[in-house]
Amino acid sequence: MTTSPLAGITVLDFTKTLAGPLCTQTLGDLGATVIKVESPGAGDDTRTWPPFRAEGLSAVFLSVNRNKQSISLNLKTEQGRAIAHKLAAKADVAIESFGTGVAERLGIDAKTLQGINPALIHCTISGYGRTGPLKDLPGYDVVLQAFSGMMSLTGEAGGGHIRSPISPIDQVTGMHAVTGIMAALLGRAQTGRGTTVQVNLFETALGLLRYNLQSFWEQGVQPERCGSTHEGLAPYRVFEASDGPVLLGVANDSLWSKFTRVAGLEDIADDPRFRTNAARVRNRAQTEAIVQEAVSRHPVSFWSDEMAKANVPCAPVNSLAEVLAHPHTNASGIIMDYQHPVGGPTKAVALPLVLGDKARSPGSPPPLPGEHTVSILEDLGYTPEKLIELREAGVIA
Repeated sequence: MTTSPLAGITVLDFTKTLAGPLCTQTLGDLGATVIKVESPGAGDDTRTWPPFRAEGLSAVFLSVNRNKQSISLNLKTEQGRAIAHKLAAKADVAIESFGTGVAERLGIDAKTLQGINPALIHCTISGYGRTGPLKDLPGYDVVLQAFSGMMSLTGEAGGGHIRSPISPIDQVTGMHAVTGIMAALLGRAQTGRGTTVQVNLFETALGLLRYNLQSFWEQGVQPERCGSTHEGLAPYRVFEASDGPVLLGVANDSLWSKFTRVAGLEDIADDPRFRTNAARVRNRAQTEAIVQEAVSRHPVSFWSDEMAKANVPCAPVNSLAEVLAHPHTNASGIIMDYQHPVGGPTKAVALPLVLGDKARSPGSPPPLPGEHTVSILEDLGYTPEKLIELREAGVIA
């Protein structure tokens, strides 16, 4: 594949923070032209979240804003909205993540923009959707981790509740938005008309809980928090080797048989208390105590090597530095290096997919606030004199 699949597609990005920017970066990685609309002065909220590579270039911002052009535009002004409408007239996709009613007030809602461009695909990302009693509440990943019940499952029994630090709800919501937009683009190719795409953090959270909820419906009881283990499998958690933690995942009875041979536990392999996974789960405390004693006899490297030979799922609990230094990480090509004009040498995580034989590339670096304002407006036909007028009026920066 020599041509990017979304080449020729223009995306108008009114989002900020994580879910929306991840969505639009993904579209940019796939070849779309992404125009990121930022408020004059403030810009994307994440520009101010430490740590920083340079002013306005935080780690979070850098992670989800490659392959974008930035225009600094005040949508609260009539002239700012007029510019947004001109951009929408030429765009294929518009995506926003404002609170309920805000897009309408700013003139970037689906009805308004599709009235200008009926072929436009309009995507909305929200906290709880646009209907229901919570539709007006803002959406934050950590809040949805708590509200959805996800946080009731994390942490050790008897310990405090734990926030997942990778913002899974935000990130998966962004990927749901990508899925919806791609489906809408395919639909438009058949009908010639645009449509709307709606995703929200609440529904993403419940989607992520699908098998946990299914278990709850079957059992009718709240699952206990169980740290790194799995309520339906044993042994399946982090154990302490002689020199550090190691994750062991014995997911079926065949793996149990293989594990016991390596661990020197053949004498209990066919014990009725441990022979089947269901029995091991019923006798979890005894199972895990026996396994822990065996694991503690050898270092992490022994378990990693010997379990790999036996095809038993096992891994060291790596630090970020350790996984980055692993030869497999380098071989995969998932980490990219690029030069930022202000930030200097910078690393990035590539889009985690490969299409055909097309090499992964970092593309254009994350933009400075309003870096492309002039060039974008010049493409719309604005003269230098008009740009000065707009800047003096606070419409652009």
